Amino acid sequence: MDWSRDRRILDGAPRIIGIDEVGRGSLAGPVVVCGVAWSSIPTDLVIRDSKQMTVRQRTEASAAIRSRALDWAVVEVWPEVIDQLGIVPATRLAMRSVARGLWVAGAVCVVDAMDLGLERERVVSEVKADSTYFAVASASVVAKVHRDGLMCRLALEYPLWGWDGNKGYGTRGHRLALQEHGPGFLHRRSFGWSPVLP
Repeated sequence: MDWSRDRRILDGAPRIIGIDEVGRGSLAGPVVVCGVAWSSIPTDLVIRDSKQMTVRQRTEASAAIRSRALDWAVVEVWPEVIDQLGIVPATRLAMRSVARGLWVAGAVCVVDAMDLGLERERVVSEVKADSTYFAVASASVVAKVHRDGLMCRLALEYPLWGWDGNKGYGTRGHRLALQEHGPGFLHRRSFGWSPVLP
C-alpha cells in the first residue's frame, strides 16, 4: 500500500492520529471508535481496511498496532446513548473524545468523512480515508477486533440473537431471531428497523 499521505502529514507534524469507527450500521451493540497515533509509518506492518482482512490477519495486526503505536484509545458508545443522541452525533462525540485524548500540539487528526467540529485541532476529513491513510486503516483494524470480541462475549450472556456470528448486524438470521424473541436491551430502538422479513 502507498501510505504517502501519512508521510506528507508527518513531514510537518509530530504525530498523525487516525480515527475510525465500526458498528455504526448494526442493529445491536455499541459503536466502537478507535484512534491510533503514529510518529512514523512502519514499513513492515501489512495493514489494509479491516473489511479486506481475515479474522486472523486482523487479530495479529491489532496486537502489533497496539504494541508499536505511540498511543491508542477506544471509546464504546452504547445503544442507550445512540438512541438518545442519534447515530451521527453519538459517533461524532466519541471521535472527538478520542481525538482530544490523543492530541498533542501540532498533531493532525485524520478521520473518514466526519466533521468533528474541533476548532483548535487540525483535522483532515476524507471519504475512504481508511483505504488511503495508514493511521486510519490501523484504527479501523483495532476497532473491528475490539468490537467483534465484545459481541462474541455478549453472545455468551445473551445467546438468543446469534451475535457471535452476525456481530449485531441485520442478517437474515438476526432478523429471524428478532421475530422469534423480540429485541433485547442491547438493540437500538431509534433506527426505524423492523424484524419483519419480506
